[in-house]
Amino acid sequence: MKQQEWKALAAECAGTALLVFGGISMVILNFGAGSPISNWLPDALIRRIITGFLFGSVGCLVTLSPLGRLSGAHLNPSVTLAFFGRGLMTWRGMISYIVAQLVGAGVGATALLAWGDMGKSLHEGITLPGQSVMAAFLGETVCTFCLISLILLFTGHDRLKAYTPYMIPFLFALLVGLEAPLSGCSANPARSFGPALITGIWTDHWLYWLAPLTGTCAALLLLMFPFFQWLKTDIAKLYHFSHDATGFLRRHKHPATI
Repeated sequence: MKQQEWKALAAECAGTALLVFGGISMVILNFGAGSPISNWLPDALIRRIITGFLFGSVGCLVTLSPLGRLSGAHLNPSVTLAFFGRGLMTWRGMISYIVAQLVGAGVGATALLAWGDMGKSLHEGITLPGQSVMAAFLGETVCTFCLISLILLFTGHDRLKAYTPYMIPFLFALLVGLEAPLSGCSANPARSFGPALITGIWTDHWLYWLAPLTGTCAALLLLMFPFFQWLKTDIAKLYHFSHDATGFLRRHKHPATI
């Protein structure tokens, strides 16, 4: 494996660790036992909206950072799969990125132990279904569909592509505000994997893989319709589009079939 490929994987691993630690820290800060935020903002909906915006902002900052420049800041197996489905990554690249994301998620989730009892009260931010597994599955599917559709729309549009990272905080503010009671609004198997790994709580964890996969495939199928054929994502990155020194991210030729 080339040195630049290792650098990209290390950047993806570190970026995912920062997303998991920073993003879930916002969840613990706003909803953990003993947090003063609940006294200042008793309305749970408002706190969910703020939490979603802050979680998305962490992802936005990682995307804009030097780490995002190296790896493209997928930070999410669903995003990597979507780029693979659009013909922008090889099998080797896709699998390598997902492994890096899972390792990073484990590292980031381990760092959450620093929150002590406040983090323990939320099981380090683990995602679990609400009252219904089916509702959680549908919620995760819809959230992932929205995320992937918008990423491919923005990155495939010449005028929107530069704003791709800035869309994410606003999207997650909406999604977390509305959907979090159903499933925790993960839309990211790595984000759910990290806390499950360190807590050992794997209850219904399968849905946090299968639902995002379903949502990603639905988004890819949508973009196969003739109306969307003008969208041409050139590289498997959310920002820093002109920089690609690795062998994992390749220029767009044609959408892959799924």
